[in-house]
Amino acid sequence: MQQIASTAQLRASIVRWTLFTVPLCLGLGFLSVRATGNAEDNPWFVTLDKPAIYPPSIAFPIVWSMLYVLMGIALALLASARGARGRGLAVGAFAVQLAINLTWSPVFFITHRLTLALDIIVVLIVVVAVTIVLAWRVRRSAAALLLPYLAWICFASLLNLQLLQMNPGADGADNSGAVRVQL
Repeated sequence: MQQIASTAQLRASIVRWTLFTVPLCLGLGFLSVRATGNAEDNPWFVTLDKPAIYPPSIAFPIVWSMLYVLMGIALALLASARGARGRGLAVGAFAVQLAINLTWSPVFFITHRLTLALDIIVVLIVVVAVTIVLAWRVRRSAAALLLPYLAWICFASLLNLQLLQMNPGADGADNSGAVRVQL
């Protein structure tokens, strides 16, 4: 015999998942920042010409923290939708987009590969859009929570493009102070 969960049981499931997924998303974002360092402390990044639309530095940790919380809640809503058709695919797409998201910072801030970072963020936009469509089929509220994230990464891709256009010589530049020897 199959029983349908009560509203209270469903709510409790979402809360339990949220207690896991929000710290997970925030933690992974924090680890990415720790691995790449603060942008304003990066000598290579500080020397780049910034576009006029570049926000104040304080905006980035605030916005990303809020976005990772929203992402964690969206993931909790998807994960708690037991038995929903397409749940596994939506959660899988979420995991893929999160992995792609976490590759951008090291490529941009450590390897200084602005073109590759732009390619990554364009792929990220597509995968997040697919994730939103898949999430919409499972829980519309989860899809809605991912819309600010999609908007922000579209804006970030514009910043990435403008940084590349304004600093073409910085793409792949090694400003570590190391001496390069060409043979």
